Amino acid sequence: MKSVAELNEQFAIPGISFSEEWDDFVVIDVVNEQAAATVALNGAQLLRWQPVGEEPVVWLSEDAHFEMGRSARGGIPICWPWFGAHKIEESFPAHGFARNHEWELVEIDKFEDGTTKLLLRLNESRVMHHYWPHSFELEFYITIGKELTLELKTRNCSGDVMELTEALHTYFNVSDIEKVKVIGLDDCLYLDKLEDFQRKHQQGDISIIGETDRIYLDSVRECLIEDSGFRRTIHISKEGSRSTVVWNPWQETAERMGDLGDDGYRSMLCVESANAADNMLQLAPGEEHTLKVNYLIEPLT
Repeated sequence: MKSVAELNEQFAIPGISFSEEWDDFVVIDVVNEQAAATVALNGAQLLRWQPVGEEPVVWLSEDAHFEMGRSARGGIPICWPWFGAHKIEESFPAHGFARNHEWELVEIDKFEDGTTKLLLRLNESRVMHHYWPHSFELEFYITIGKELTLELKTRNCSGDVMELTEALHTYFNVSDIEKVKVIGLDDCLYLDKLEDFQRKHQQGDISIIGETDRIYLDSVRECLIEDSGFRRTIHISKEGSRSTVVWNPWQETAERMGDLGDDGYRSMLCVESANAADNMLQLAPGEEHTLKVNYLIEPLT
């Protein structure tokens, strides 16, 4: 792992710096004319995104733990190459290994429009091959500005078909969970994880009034989070994703988790762009797939 001094020497430019202020995490701090963001090399986890003049859009728990080998509670963990529990080996880490390993910073670009783009890569290791038999390339592109664009690119470098599930597990910062609704999933079939993955049919917009954990299948349309407290709408548009996960643990489960902070569940909502369950990916040898998502904030009218 490169030291902060080495990273600063190689990559630091105006608006880009590296630090270890987050306990064990080495992070990239990005400040440009449009937004500020923080990205950890551990898991390539985006911990903060705040457009100028806005409340933070990405939520991070006040009780989050920052230690190498595990993701922090909040931000945008990368779930790859499986979403949820491993389908065969219960001892394997939930949501895969990409979020638990250090990524390499490959490139930083600053553009004339004021945005900043990072490229991070997950390099294979023997540890990963213990969990995953396929050779792969995994890259993550993060474009930071008044909009946030994330691109997770998978390439199958093995000689076999690669089956995988994935998600960008985004925690959104909301004013109060009972003052938001999710629009765009009406008429979708979903799996209710709280009721043994029963298949149900969404009717209308989604309001969160208790613990919620759902995988919406074949959902490709733009989703909106309308937040009457912050008077804003978060637009979530995506490509290469056929599933949407909506999750809030509510009070009882949040208390058992221990790292969501006091009443933290009230100020967060996960709306995750994914390929999960029935929407599992199958990549032929040499094939690539990109999961791309864009977030944009607009005033609520």
